[in-house]
Amino acid sequence: MELILREDVQDLGFKDDVVTVKNGYGRNYLIPQGLATLATPSAKKVLAENLKQRAHKEKKIIQAAEKIAESLKDLEIKIPAKVGSGDKLFGSVSNIDLAAAIEKAGQTIDRKFISIQGGLVKRTGPYNAKIRLHREVLVDFPFEVIAEAK
Repeated sequence: MELILREDVQDLGFKDDVVTVKNGYGRNYLIPQGLATLATPSAKKVLAENLKQRAHKEKKIIQAAEKIAESLKDLEIKIPAKVGSGDKLFGSVSNIDLAAAIEKAGQTIDRKFISIQGGLVKRTGPYNAKIRLHREVLVDFPFEVIAEAK
């Protein structure tokens, strides 16, 4: 089933992408949730025209995202966490914690656009995350999990 996405759908595509999904996923989830519409020939023509008109605005959005990416590269984030024996953490550090730490440093990034390589962090040390600011702007963001001062 071919669909046009109305919003960004994680692990599927971005807004205005034409994607092919299984019938049940499209019919039972994407379309009823308002996340996609059927990709009929007329809908594809309308989409092409909208994308053409939006291309100029898109350049400004990409430039703004690249500006944020440059400011993120200057940040050095250290997330303090409670540590047990050795370097194991009590609990874990997730993209929510990283988003909060970045916000404390002065940049606001939505947590759903942050993906930590390897999932949850359960030990101290340096880690890497990918931050998607735009479909064309992806930032590798290094951060470190340190032991909380007692």
